[in-house]
Amino acid sequence: MSDSGNSGEKGKFEGPFFNMSKPYLDFIGTGKIFSLVYYVMAAINLLLPIGLIVQIVRQIINFSKYYEKLPAKYIIALILSWLVVTFACWIGFQLWWNRRTIVSNVSSSEFIATPIFSEIFKTFGEWLGTLIAIIGAGVGLIATILGAGSIFRELGLGFLSSYGAMVIVIGPVIGFFIIILTRFLAEQLRIFAAIANNTKEIATKR
Repeated sequence: MSDSGNSGEKGKFEGPFFNMSKPYLDFIGTGKIFSLVYYVMAAINLLLPIGLIVQIVRQIINFSKYYEKLPAKYIIALILSWLVVTFACWIGFQLWWNRRTIVSNVSSSEFIATPIFSEIFKTFGEWLGTLIAIIGAGVGLIATILGAGSIFRELGLGFLSSYGAMVIVIGPVIGFFIIILTRFLAEQLRIFAAIANNTKEIATKR
């Protein structure tokens, strides 16, 4: 009698109205929600070159209001620098896009938030370090050879010309240490997650 009553109560809360949020709850309840980070960061890498070219065009227009003509070396420097940034962002896009499948592999463990966060943190460090290395070396080299430091300062990239030829070396060095440091910190998080998962497995076997 009680079983039929319980089944009747349960049936009252079944149906499309009460289960309409089930796909969303299933989505956030698993590791799939973390994959959004990879898609968003991949999209950002595709949009960054577009935003930069818009900024470059705006600066050229503003320059033409006060000066007769923008020197050819500045135009060449801007075009070459944009190509370097576009190349760096394309590498960054591939990095985030290829790593998006890692979430499904990590989410099979008992504790998923920490290992997935460590993977995102590691990928972010690899992405940031790669961009700093490529852009620092490439744009720094262009600014040094063409002597286009003033136009980079107008774009808010004065640090690429302030240190002269040193930025060509400093950029890759900083990028390298960012990658190493973030990977080290990400591995520490993975260690804690592995200990927690192993402890859970031992506890369930007893």
